[in-house]
Amino acid sequence: MQTIAIIDYGMGNVRSVQKALEYVAPNDYCVLTNNLNTIAEADRVVFPGQGAMGACMTALKEHKLNEAIKKAANERPFLGICLGLQLLFDFSEENNGTKGLSIIPGNVIKFKNIQLKIPHMGWNKVKQVVNHPLWNKIEDNSRFYSVHSYYVKENDKSCVAGTTEYGVKFTSAVAMGNLFAVQFHPEKSQKDGLQLLKNFTNW
Repeated sequence: MQTIAIIDYGMGNVRSVQKALEYVAPNDYCVLTNNLNTIAEADRVVFPGQGAMGACMTALKEHKLNEAIKKAANERPFLGICLGLQLLFDFSEENNGTKGLSIIPGNVIKFKNIQLKIPHMGWNKVKQVVNHPLWNKIEDNSRFYSVHSYYVKENDKSCVAGTTEYGVKFTSAVAMGNLFAVQFHPEKSQKDGLQLLKNFTNW
């Protein structure tokens, strides 16, 4: 049995992520936690998030989670979800400018000058840019569920694992070493989302 730590810093419905992981990995221990030792000792780490980036960064600092997240992202299988993707970057335009964790070089920018409703909410296709274990048994251009008004703009295209179009083509998945992160919500994306989570538990 492996331990999967789901970082809980008080932002978003992390319980739904836990339930989805428990469903695909019933023999694993999936724990919601902000305990630094639990995160450090876990075999895998999931970093979910919803809400505003400024409030999330404040919550991470209050729980002294910044360095624990950076360490986990460098050392073990690590999955970022939604805001858990955006927080990995250097800087976001949200909340009049918010510094991120600077794990991946690049910025988070707002959807602008598109003739579509913002936030981008609902089902949309994800184009798989690279072969990756987390895409195993998921067809290219499968649909996943998203809710966001900002998207990531990476400095290095080599980290791009998936793209989506919504007025503009944007990066919806990144892969870098043992880190994989997605803009969409796999826990809300039915069969393909559950497959991605299952792939993560076996990665």
